[in-house]
Amino acid sequence: MAASFRTWHCLMLALLLLAPAAHGQLSPSFYSRSCPTLGLIVRATMIRALLAERRMGASLIRLFFHDCFVQGCDASILLDDVGSFVGEKGAGPNVNSVRGYEVIDQIKANVELVCPGVVSCADIVALAARDSTVLLGGPTWAVPLGRRDSTTASQSLANSDLPSPASDLATLISAFGNKGLGPQDLTALSGAHTIGFSQCQNFRGRIYNDTNIDAAFAALRRRTCPAAQGSGDGNLAPLDAQTQLLFDNAYYRNLLGQRGLLHSDQVLFNGGSQDALVRQYSANPALFAADFAAAMVKMGNISPLTGSAGQIRANCRVVNSS
Repeated sequence: MAASFRTWHCLMLALLLLAPAAHGQLSPSFYSRSCPTLGLIVRATMIRALLAERRMGASLIRLFFHDCFVQGCDASILLDDVGSFVGEKGAGPNVNSVRGYEVIDQIKANVELVCPGVVSCADIVALAARDSTVLLGGPTWAVPLGRRDSTTASQSLANSDLPSPASDLATLISAFGNKGLGPQDLTALSGAHTIGFSQCQNFRGRIYNDTNIDAAFAALRRRTCPAAQGSGDGNLAPLDAQTQLLFDNAYYRNLLGQRGLLHSDQVLFNGGSQDALVRQYSANPALFAADFAAAMVKMGNISPLTGSAGQIRANCRVVNSS
C-alpha cells in the first residue's frame, strides 16, 4: 500500500511539474508539447526581419510595451478597426508611430503552418520583444508563456495609460506604478531607448525649451527638427546617438551628459530619485542587463488572459468569428 501510494504521489508530482501554465499561470514551458519548435520559428523569422531592417527590433520592443500597458499583455494593440470595432492603433501614442505589425503577422503565419490554432498572438509579441533584444546584443530571458488573446481593445485606455514623451518623473512613476511596476522597473525599461528612433514631434519641446540639455546635442538635433509645429514632425532622430542599433548601456551615459532625446528620458537623471540608479547602470552593463530582463518578465505579467479567458486568434488583426 505504501509503495503504491508513493508511486501515485510521484506520478502526480511529475504531472504537476510537466503541466504547462497550471492554474492559469504563465510558464516558459507552456508550449513544450503543443508547439515545441515555437522558439525556433520565432527566432528564424526575427532574424530575417532584422536583416531586412535592423531598426525593427526597437519597434517590436515598443509594440510589446504599448500592448501590455493597455488592458494587459493581450495583443489588443494588434486589432484593426473593422466596421464598428475601434481598436488601439488610432490612439494618439500609436497612430503613425507604432510599427512591426507585419512582422507579427509573418511570425503568426509561420507558426500556424506547424502548430495551427495553438499559439496566441500575445505570446508571439512577447517572444518577438525578447528576440529583438537578444539579436541586437542585449540580454536574454525565459519568456513566461500561456497568454491568450483579447476580444476587445480600448482606444481610450491607450490614450490615457501610455505615458507621454513629455512626462515628468512623478507622472512616469505613477503610470508604471499603476501597472505594478516600480521606479527601478521604469528606469531599467527606459533603457530600451538605447536602440531605435523617435519623431521630431516627440522631442521638439526638449531640444527647444529644456535647459537641462547639452548645447551641442540640442544644436545637432535642431538641424533636422524645425521649431515650428507641423514642420518636419515625422523626421527621425536616434534615441541613442552613440550606438543606435546596438543594445547596450550607452543610453545611461547619454543621460549623465544631458543628451537624453526625450524629456521623459532626461527626467530619470535630473536631481531626482533615479539619479543613483542611472549612474549604476551607466557604469555596470551587467546590472542593467539583469534588471532589464527581470523588468521585461514583470511587464509581461501585466493582467494576462489565461485558461479559458479570451481566445487564440487565427488572424492577429481580427477577433475570431463565432
